[in-house]
Amino acid sequence: MATRRANVLGLGLIGGSLALALAKHGFVVSGSDANGEVEQSALARGVIGAVGIDPLAEISFIATPVSSIPDQAKLALSKTKGIVTDVGGVKSSVVNSVSDARFIGGHPMAGSELAGLDGADDALFEGAVWVLTPSAQSSDESFESLAKIIRTLGAEIVVLDAERHDRLVAVVSHLPHLTAATLMGLAHLTAEEHVAVLRLAAGGFRDMTRVASGLPQIWIDICRENRVAILDALDGMISGLTEMRGIVESQDNQALLTRLSTARNARANLPGRVHELMDVCEVRVPIPDRSGAAAEIFTLAADLGVNIANFEVSHSVEGDRGILVLIIDKASAEMFRGGLMARKFRPSIQTVA
Repeated sequence: MATRRANVLGLGLIGGSLALALAKHGFVVSGSDANGEVEQSALARGVIGAVGIDPLAEISFIATPVSSIPDQAKLALSKTKGIVTDVGGVKSSVVNSVSDARFIGGHPMAGSELAGLDGADDALFEGAVWVLTPSAQSSDESFESLAKIIRTLGAEIVVLDAERHDRLVAVVSHLPHLTAATLMGLAHLTAEEHVAVLRLAAGGFRDMTRVASGLPQIWIDICRENRVAILDALDGMISGLTEMRGIVESQDNQALLTRLSTARNARANLPGRVHELMDVCEVRVPIPDRSGAAAEIFTLAADLGVNIANFEVSHSVEGDRGILVLIIDKASAEMFRGGLMARKFRPSIQTVA
């Protein structure tokens, strides 16, 4: 069996975790970092096997700050013949800057309170959602190969276009961080007057402000690159808080109960994961000979809220075309099939158990 090789450019928390996870699954990993001391530390700890960019790598992950991702991606594309992807928290600026069939934008929704290489964890991506944002130039072959590797790391793949990704993460990732930082700042100011206030901080407060412990430097790039979407999210948050203030001020108990009950129900209905075979079915979709077809199927699943529990690409007996085999929630099967047929795919469905 040929040795599998990978590059990781940027050896912080995410890059270091990627290097460890890839090595755990049999890859020989080369890595680089802007800080030479970090490179040597990663090498000494066995996080990477060599410093630099391996030209024979089948995949290169760019885990540098958002502003430097386009240049680093182009560097990896020029030095290797393999797939190149990134892990940045903003996608539009990256995808618009890198146009190549071998490049696919990515964003693992994973993190830790620990920072840098010291926080690297080979299990960080297990059970995490990993967003992929293929462009019109991304080849299906590159997409399928990348998706297999990410699944090997234990992540669940969601496919979105870059602009939609940026709008969504502004709400579910960027806004919570800025909110946590603001709340932590308020508590800190209060603590200057009442020393005991932070000792009163219970689980709820700690849960809400946990993300404020992340490295501040990365948020400079994120807020600049995703400024418009973040401002929209902040405006929505400010509007909601203004409404909440009015409800509290007017002592409108019914409105307060309605608002809190709606939030509670929404929280309870966050999508879970499919586990039981009796709850899933198999959808087989021949992949037509057109660019971006496989990515289109995954994007449709995300648009319809279809949970993909597993997938693989098999070869068609009719020729060279592949067949995408997806395991999905049985309750979503007919809706998904209808959406696929409307887009000229020819899906078939069968039970798993």
